Amino acid sequence: MLRQLTLREVLEGAIQKEIMSRFLYIGLRQRVTNQASRDAFQSLAEQEEVHQTILQDYLKGQYKEGSLGLEMVVDYKITEYLNEPEISPSIKMKDIFFLAAEREKSAHELFNYLAVIHPAGQMKKFLEEFAYQELEHKHRLENLYIEDALPQTDGR
Repeated sequence: MLRQLTLREVLEGAIQKEIMSRFLYIGLRQRVTNQASRDAFQSLAEQEEVHQTILQDYLKGQYKEGSLGLEMVVDYKITEYLNEPEISPSIKMKDIFFLAAEREKSAHELFNYLAVIHPAGQMKKFLEEFAYQELEHKHRLENLYIEDALPQTDGR
């Protein structure tokens, strides 16, 4: 039987994923030459950092309105988001876009689930906004890939 995680553990895992996503976007920003793509990756990295900060503040107890007990057990199925494969430096650029878009989709599902279980209040609003933003991130990544915004990369 799978061990169920507490809200604290899920939030800690989500924070780590936000950090990893931020660093991924910073790295991609450095690899592309198209300015629109560079700007898009910078924006994505900044939004992930905001998510990280708010989630960390939640763990520190800085949000009272609409927050839940951090020891509350959550649905283990949503924690699949925390077990996604890592993106390695040797992976091809097109595969990075695919995995990053999938990661954003999973983040959307996680934050949407967390918003549903939270009562009305500030945290619920934050989580709903995060879910929406993560879905926007997924669409941005897909559009960057589809538009072939990376014609001058070396194909890695």
